[in-house]
Amino acid sequence: MKAVTWQGRRDVRVEEVPDPRIEAPTDAIIEVTTTGLCGSDLHIYETLGAFLHPGDVLGHEAMGVVVETGSDVPDLAVGDRVVVPFQISCGSCFMCDRGLQTQCETTQVREHGMGAQLFGYTDLYGSVPGGQAQFLRVPHADYGPIRVESDASDDRFVFLSDVVPTAWQGLQYSGAQAGDTLLVLGLGPIGEMAARLALLQGVRVIGVDRVPARLHRSGALGVETIDLASGDVAGHVLDRTAGRGADAVIDAVGMEAHGSPVAELAQRVAGVLPDAVAQPVMKNLSVDRLAALLLAVEAVRRGGTISLSGVYAGAADPLPLQTIFDKQLTLRMGQANVKRWIPDLLPLALDDADPLGLETFATHRVPLTDAAAAYATFQAKEDGAIKMVFTP
Repeated sequence: MKAVTWQGRRDVRVEEVPDPRIEAPTDAIIEVTTTGLCGSDLHIYETLGAFLHPGDVLGHEAMGVVVETGSDVPDLAVGDRVVVPFQISCGSCFMCDRGLQTQCETTQVREHGMGAQLFGYTDLYGSVPGGQAQFLRVPHADYGPIRVESDASDDRFVFLSDVVPTAWQGLQYSGAQAGDTLLVLGLGPIGEMAARLALLQGVRVIGVDRVPARLHRSGALGVETIDLASGDVAGHVLDRTAGRGADAVIDAVGMEAHGSPVAELAQRVAGVLPDAVAQPVMKNLSVDRLAALLLAVEAVRRGGTISLSGVYAGAADPLPLQTIFDKQLTLRMGQANVKRWIPDLLPLALDDADPLGLETFATHRVPLTDAAAAYATFQAKEDGAIKMVFTP
């Protein structure tokens, strides 16, 4: 089959790789019909090479049609249309029972002290082949896949694999309620979707980004936008909130924030070190670009909440704990627990009115064979690329 493979920093290629096969009774094989390119994939493209190997298959946002099941997958049949959550979880352990599927005790990657396995996402998360491919092996298919009983297009449902649950969890963790002011840092796919969900809940949304296409698209939705290049973003937020600050902030940027040149240099240096050297550096000494998080601390009101949806990986990040303590802030964070939120979100995807605008959310639909160019365009934020999907 054809699949997107990692070959080195900023080097992904579509290659022929072996078709996946059933390896456990709870596996299923799906023929992928649509698969997404995620902002988190850019961490692989740019900074996390120490935990990758040439030929690793990428991607963690996939949906498709079941073509084979193991003997212990009673609720799926060949021909079923399914969305695959980006994390792999068993559904029956202590953590899954508490709606913390990203901490699944059955699939935790204990070798690296990490949570549940993820599709297509480095040694840190289990080195499980990903979904940017023609076929995908789905472990724990007796629990994970979400059956789609609709004839609507894939675009209506593929974002349930990651984007919509991640944005929804970010909003839930922020605690923002109708009438509150929510500041969203980063208007890429997650930030924009969080804004869409918040607006549906009657929340006032202020959004910050530096990419004109993102600012324009979110502004058209009703988001009050601030261009990062305008300077003193926190001051602008204070001016719009009676000097108090936003009730809650969603940081949808994470480790790739702009405005942190020292941390950027450290990430680049780690990216070219031999793996045997780079892995312990990344695990124990890595520093993220914290501009977005520092802005969140500055712009949130006292007693407010900061919700981190953007991925951070630094082990030595210097945080302004004095300010966080003095402002009496609440911080919530983590990978989205997809299955926990599906009962809330599937009805929105099935709604004929398409209240989240899922049908038109993707800005680019690209053949899988053009993945290398798509990664480069998405990383450079060119051609109005906000959300890309591949069609294998």
